[in-house]
Amino acid sequence: MGIGVSLILIAAGAILTWAINVSSSGFNINTIGIILMVVGAIGIILSLMFWSSWGGVGGTRRRTTYVEDGPAGPGY
Repeated sequence: MGIGVSLILIAAGAILTWAINVSSSGFNINTIGIILMVVGAIGIILSLMFWSSWGGVGGTRRRTTYVEDGPAGPGY
């Protein structure tokens, strides 16, 4: 899950928690909103933790050195 999906989950959860006032039997829409916000927050934290391994800002680059074995050129 990327940062974009996490932000969408947080926004949808905030809408369900604070903008909608519906009383229904069976499930609480506020609880679903809070669950969506928590899942979105966990997604953002995990995305930021693994950002460097995906090649994000501040990631390290690998350098490869090739050594060719062969006869030395003149003057060596």
